[in-house]
Amino acid sequence: MQVGERIVARCRELAGITDVEGETTRTFLSPAMRRANDQLAAWATEKSFTTRYDAAGNLHILRNADIVTQKTFLLASHLDTVPNAGAYDGPLGILLGLALLEEAPPLPFHLELIAFSEEEGVRFGFPFIGSKALTGELTEELLTRTDTHGINVREAITAYGLNPGELPEAILHPGHFGYLEFHIEQGPVLEHEDRALGIVTAIIGQSRLQLTFTGKANHAGTTPMHLRHDALTAASEFVLATETLARNTPGLVATVGRLTPYPGAGNVIPGEVALSLDVRHADDSVRHASVEALLATANSISVTRRVRITHTFKLDQPAVPMDTSLTGLLAEAAAPTRPLTLASGAGHDAMVLAPHLPATMLFLRTPGGLSHHPDETVLPSDVQLAFETGLRFLERIANV
Repeated sequence: MQVGERIVARCRELAGITDVEGETTRTFLSPAMRRANDQLAAWATEKSFTTRYDAAGNLHILRNADIVTQKTFLLASHLDTVPNAGAYDGPLGILLGLALLEEAPPLPFHLELIAFSEEEGVRFGFPFIGSKALTGELTEELLTRTDTHGINVREAITAYGLNPGELPEAILHPGHFGYLEFHIEQGPVLEHEDRALGIVTAIIGQSRLQLTFTGKANHAGTTPMHLRHDALTAASEFVLATETLARNTPGLVATVGRLTPYPGAGNVIPGEVALSLDVRHADDSVRHASVEALLATANSISVTRRVRITHTFKLDQPAVPMDTSLTGLLAEAAAPTRPLTLASGAGHDAMVLAPHLPATMLFLRTPGGLSHHPDETVLPSDVQLAFETGLRFLERIANV
């Protein structure tokens, strides 16, 4: 069995460890998370690697160098899932990292693999609990956030048998000098370009807003078309304008994912429509300009259609570039696979770590572009290529 096939088999095994029978669901510090960590630790101890848990529930697996050194290179991804998930979003990166710890030749630095306890934001409504513990960004405000059962993060950590007072011990130490994350692309680009692997240059910035068009509800049968103040037609025009701008702006993606008309009756002209707007681009200046253009369009539509428009910003996440030096070494290591260079449209733990130490990412092709779905899959041959790329990458780091 090739290493790539072994990695895929392990991903499938972890997918069977779940809090919900018949699907793959693991949330932060759940019973299934404990069982999944136990399985990872069992694989690690077969090779006599050192394992430990930090106070955020991250599992650390350490392969010590044969020489005396403080230098440690990190490999990591997340072990939690969305509800009814696939087998590869997160765990694939962990198991590729474990294979590198198992198979890499002696290196002049320690290799540390981290299975982050949380990235998806499912249980507490905010993401990256695992990686934020490494950067000291689990603030007191975040620790008091509650889940649907009224349990806050601090209480969940304590109930799991960990000590929130030890969170500072999870923070990166000066010997950590770089970070690599493997991840499925979660999109169709690599498959469309017939490439197995992708070199991530940046994790794109995001703007999230809520817009509300307010007109006047009235009877659908007795109000002539020219006398209407229809909030839904105004919102619909805005949705199409959003699509047009994104199609005509290279690299921009813009989405209206939620649109709620009120009162929502078939025989009533909608008097109010609230909608979400999600705008993303690798260049923050382009993203900000696009948001301003869309808000100007919304104002223009509101005047023409005689409705009012208001908006609220929900998120302004800057783009996070990957380290150019590490990314260059990764591109050299991946060269035999003809990798594509691309930006990530989704958030990843690498964006949390990148401001604190050099970080890079390698994407693997996602057949059908399908992710966050039980049918999510990978090609074992792609996983093998990613593993071989990882070996060459570590060799290049060792020779720098």
